[in-house]
Amino acid sequence: MRTNPVMLQVLRNHARAAAESMATTLYRTAHSTFVKETEDFTIQLLDANGKSCAVPIDLGATWYPGLDYEGALGLVPGGYEPGDIAMTNDPYSGNLATHSPDIVMWKPVFHEGRIIAFAGGHIHNVDVGGAVPASLSRTLTEVHQEGIRIPPSKLYRAGVLDEGLVRVMLANVRVPDQNWGDLKALVAAVNTGERRVLDLVRRFGVETVVDGLADLLDYAEAQARAVLAGIPDGEYDFTEYADEDAAGGNPLRLCLKLTIRGDSALMDFSGTDPQTLSSLNVPTGGHPRHSLLLVGAYYVLSALHPGITLNFGTTRAFTCHVPEGSVLNPRFPAAVGMRSLTCGRLRSLIYGAFVQAAPERLPAAPAGATCIVNMAAEDPRTGRRSISAIQPIVGGGGGMPHRDGTDGAGADAAYLKNSPVEITEAEAPVRILRYGLMPDTGGPGAHRGGMAQVMEFRTTAPDAFVTARNRDRSLFQPWGVGGGQPGSAGSFTLNPGTEREQELGNTDALRLTAGDTLRIVSPAGGGQGDPFTRDPAAVLRDVRAGLVTVEGARRDYGVAILGDAVDEAATAALREGATTPPAFTPGRFRTEHETRWTAAAYVAMHELLATLPPSWRAPMKGTLFAAVRAAPEQPAEEVIRRTFATQTAQQG
Repeated sequence: MRTNPVMLQVLRNHARAAAESMATTLYRTAHSTFVKETEDFTIQLLDANGKSCAVPIDLGATWYPGLDYEGALGLVPGGYEPGDIAMTNDPYSGNLATHSPDIVMWKPVFHEGRIIAFAGGHIHNVDVGGAVPASLSRTLTEVHQEGIRIPPSKLYRAGVLDEGLVRVMLANVRVPDQNWGDLKALVAAVNTGERRVLDLVRRFGVETVVDGLADLLDYAEAQARAVLAGIPDGEYDFTEYADEDAAGGNPLRLCLKLTIRGDSALMDFSGTDPQTLSSLNVPTGGHPRHSLLLVGAYYVLSALHPGITLNFGTTRAFTCHVPEGSVLNPRFPAAVGMRSLTCGRLRSLIYGAFVQAAPERLPAAPAGATCIVNMAAEDPRTGRRSISAIQPIVGGGGGMPHRDGTDGAGADAAYLKNSPVEITEAEAPVRILRYGLMPDTGGPGAHRGGMAQVMEFRTTAPDAFVTARNRDRSLFQPWGVGGGQPGSAGSFTLNPGTEREQELGNTDALRLTAGDTLRIVSPAGGGQGDPFTRDPAAVLRDVRAGLVTVEGARRDYGVAILGDAVDEAATAALREGATTPPAFTPGRFRTEHETRWTAAAYVAMHELLATLPPSWRAPMKGTLFAAVRAAPEQPAEEVIRRTFATQTAQQG
């Protein structure tokens, strides 16, 4: 290591401060609620190769501390000169942007004619055009439907704005003023990053800064490897499911074999379902250390080593194998707009594997499904049509080894800040009727799962188009561990409590008329530990707080509440003779699914699908699922092989 330990810590703090300064600039100058309130943005300070060296901790999304810009940097025509700012939102250009609403931007930092660093970041635009307002729906089937795509291009050339590029972008989106306002905020942020890096050069010297950024990567790698070295060597298999692989489709299965050897980890995603005919695909390009593949690993490392340094160096301790043509490595032009839904399952997949490796140190499953609600409507108060972010609906965290899961803010999505109700009602034609925690939803356990969020709102617009992206976990529940029970599934209800009540399941796009009401309940975190061993006083506190009902206390925890106190005799009777729960509790729907779709059935299906071109696999998967449903008395594996043989023979 070229930098002495004391100076390295000084540079670590300065680099983080530079990233925080960039993030603050963006946060305070953005136009859209989704950036300035919800904080769906990221900032990275990069080395000269485009590797993330420092990120803010207190502002923005937490997905991309190890983001690698290198693949996109070289795709910008003509190289770089001082004053250039480049950008892209194309998911298939350089493995950088991950869906079209995410505009990624970077600026080279020059010193005496050479690039010594880059300042970068991304914002999520509420809309970038395409087939639906807000640009995202699982019903879309190819990336061309998901809005305008900009390959890596210069927005500024030597400090001069490319106004032609801006005109093209703004002509293809529904809220151009908002998009341009956010884009200018990101420009201000990367300019701030350039200034902060040059300030460091003036203070410490250019070689100290350049060497320090490289050593920060080595430092983060060493910390990550130290954490892995403290986990028992072994192979840990886990499986997760999203409810659907398309609108009204079949379960989407993700598989991971986590192999830990010494201070390194191999993550093999073989057995994961093929790329879908919907927008649930995750565009990693097969990058062995793609940041989207490792978000769950970042969170695990942070849980096992609070305060760990996270940057691209962290990813060096991991190697990912992702089969081409799978939902985690799709081929162009697969739609990818709703990749965040699949990423939610990817995170809980990684948690599940690590929980097997260190069950006494890690929590149960978080809610894992963040429903982000947007509305396109004409506001009757102003006569203007706009697209507004209503709210991210986030469920609770999983029960932990030492305490309950966080209510209404699962660890894997807690960075998405809620918007104040007053701001939402001022910017959108809605009336928020209810916003809070849903009782009896957190997975029962000695340490219970965090409660679900509930939001209910009524529109005042005559014709409103609502998107509720990432609707999931309406069927498969967040799992419990150590005897803890699964968290409740979510729900989505139109006009609840009326004659027109309708359960919408995982619907993510619908039209409302004035007076229609929507109620959205997130899933909740899974529990940890036998709930019948939970301290009755803790159950009573939950009842008093409105988190658990009296009936729920009796049913789920064996605690009888009489008046405002625990009935100790009745509680002892309820708990007497209780059986020990299993170590892993996936929930009823998953249990029933895997009774029919066994591991052997999935192996048979994937072995056969692997013989087909990637574009054929999703339709064939649908055919095989339909055949298994139609023959409930026959072994699924036998039905799969017979149906596949018949179908391929017919197709020649």
